[in-house]
Amino acid sequence: MKKNVKGLIGITLVLLMVWGVGAGYKKFYRYRYENTLLKKIVNRLEADSRVAEILVTDTNEEKETGQKPTTIKFLEYDINGAPLEPKYFTFSSNIIQFQSLVIRFEDMYIRQRDQFRGKSAFIFWKAFYLNGENTEEYVINEMYEIPSGYKLPENESRIEKSLWKKFWQYALDQKVAKEKGIKNAQIEAPGSLFLPGYLYTLKIEHDGGLRIDSRPFSHILRGEHIP
Repeated sequence: MKKNVKGLIGITLVLLMVWGVGAGYKKFYRYRYENTLLKKIVNRLEADSRVAEILVTDTNEEKETGQKPTTIKFLEYDINGAPLEPKYFTFSSNIIQFQSLVIRFEDMYIRQRDQFRGKSAFIFWKAFYLNGENTEEYVINEMYEIPSGYKLPENESRIEKSLWKKFWQYALDQKVAKEKGIKNAQIEAPGSLFLPGYLYTLKIEHDGGLRIDSRPFSHILRGEHIP
């Protein structure tokens, strides 16, 4: 009987040791995976600006109201300069504003916090026509989601989504931002009169400012339908 008890105890100890070793390896590989993922995310925060281009694809004037309904094409470029999927927005006016969000990291309270020191995230947030209660708004990047241009090419990761959700929380809550080491979160919303025949460039500068520049199409393009 005593031998059986000793045998059971021995087997239990061996199983516990095996389980402990397995759990240790699991934690190690998880740590290594998270560390690799964070390094990739940090690399995408190296850029000191973000760029998007806009052009008017359709417009007309309503004689009764004097408004000029306008459709624009919004094309954002990722941190490597590659174009993303274009978006089309239609407003009741050709006076359109864009809202950007810049999140600056001073010293993140996460495991690899030093990797984020001095880095920034530049996000095109919304496009809107300001008209009081009738304000028209399109969301370019949803709150708490991974912003366009920053998503890693790998399959969607729970860790990546969770980290960006925290970034949004830090940016939108000043109290939390101070606690978590966000230097500042700056929101800009400049506007412009958008006209056909011009190419507009939106650029979020390294200092947080959002610029809207315009230049006329080259003469060779005027009057042509480019497929």
